[in-house]
Amino acid sequence: MEQALYVYNTLTRRKEVFKPLNEGHVGMYVCGPTVYGDAHLGHARPAITFDIVFRYLMHIGYKVRYVRNITDVGHLEHDADEGEDKIAKKARLEQLEPMEVAQYYTNRYHDAMDALGCLRPSIEPHATGHIMEQIDLVDEILNNGFAYESNGSIYFDVESYNKKHKYGILSGRSLENVKDASRELAGVGEKRNQADFALWKAAQPEHIMRWKSPWSVGFPGWHCECTAMGRKYLGNHFDIHGGGMDLVFPHHECEIAQAVASQGDEMVKYWIHNNMITINGQKMGKSLGNFITLPEFFSGKHPQLEQAYSPMTIRFFILQAHYRSTVDFSNDALKAAEKGLERLMDAWKLLGTLQPVAGGTVKLQTVEEIRQHCYDAMYDDFNTPIVISNLFEACRLINSIADKKETIDADALEAMKQLFSVFVFEILGLKETSAGGENKEREEAYGKVVDMLLEQRMKAKQNKDWATSDQIRDQLAALGFEVKDTKDGYSWKLNK
Repeated sequence: MEQALYVYNTLTRRKEVFKPLNEGHVGMYVCGPTVYGDAHLGHARPAITFDIVFRYLMHIGYKVRYVRNITDVGHLEHDADEGEDKIAKKARLEQLEPMEVAQYYTNRYHDAMDALGCLRPSIEPHATGHIMEQIDLVDEILNNGFAYESNGSIYFDVESYNKKHKYGILSGRSLENVKDASRELAGVGEKRNQADFALWKAAQPEHIMRWKSPWSVGFPGWHCECTAMGRKYLGNHFDIHGGGMDLVFPHHECEIAQAVASQGDEMVKYWIHNNMITINGQKMGKSLGNFITLPEFFSGKHPQLEQAYSPMTIRFFILQAHYRSTVDFSNDALKAAEKGLERLMDAWKLLGTLQPVAGGTVKLQTVEEIRQHCYDAMYDDFNTPIVISNLFEACRLINSIADKKETIDADALEAMKQLFSVFVFEILGLKETSAGGENKEREEAYGKVVDMLLEQRMKAKQNKDWATSDQIRDQLAALGFEVKDTKDGYSWKLNK
């Protein structure tokens, strides 16, 4: 019997057996970045979370169409309907074309995600490339009586929608809750009700990102893009919609309302949301001075960073917590993640040096049990921290075998190599890189130089030239290398 995959559905607030709408195929849409600045740690978490979902669904045999959008218009300051477009503002301040700003930061986002080991999505649509689809969506909602025009802008009529359907099914908010919260904003303005949200905004004369529509020259509301592009590339009904928990309300709540108002029923079967990352217990924010971009993490150039952290350390740090748990960043937490990643990679390197022994104490059954525990964790809502804890048990066995405390037979050794290949590299997406981010060729050359020095030390010891032997050992120690003499020669590692 095939093992069932359980996923937590934010809509129903429970774990459910994953059953795709089309057997063997999965459609997944994930909200991507608004490209007006460098990606930060908060961008890394959903990218890594849904990279794991993407990788695992493919691993267990599904054909996945993974769509992740680029928001390059319509994301306004203050709230979803008011203020200046963030990309347009950046373009005005820097005297650039808006698409120059969007392209520059899209390229930098791709570079950061590649470094983090995230696979590229199947399709990466831009909001500005799908204006007509968004206009068609707005027109359908208007024709169905769930929107109204006001001074060339189109607003979703939340109260009218709530009479026939229920607004707030994803976030658990009632319309009265939304109205009460909305009263904090100044004035109703063009809206009938402050809880209503913009589907299309008429552009003011100074607004530089604008398109023709049946109602005005303007631009789409932020919420429209995902509904329109999700439907275009995945159909009226698809399996997974993902993003951070900060998008549950209002963005994803509005998406549900738009879909139902336009086509009569819900578009998405499973809503999956990752939790937030905090910094020293506080939410990240530029106003708090704790906003750290990914390039700053990689370089160490930020006042709150004690050192540079490699992309793989960031990835491992995020995977150590379940995606639905809050993760709090601190230098100590990242240093611990760096050590944990080092432990895994050291074990992988040691694994290549082990020799099988007939009738070894570590047998195939032991490795298969670890492997099954890893699968059980992934089938239980992608529980990567449990996978990592089981991989650490494999590391313990490898170190014990390397220290001659145990032995391993040939079948178990091959299974252990497969375990690491599948779970460490294919599913968790980790890569062999050094903390400083050097490329593999440089690292290998670096290791050969250290080995050459230690071979000279071995010869000095054989010739009883203790002074030279001690000098090489002490000089390597001063550079941060830990050297151990073993029965077979030596071993070494670079302490962080």
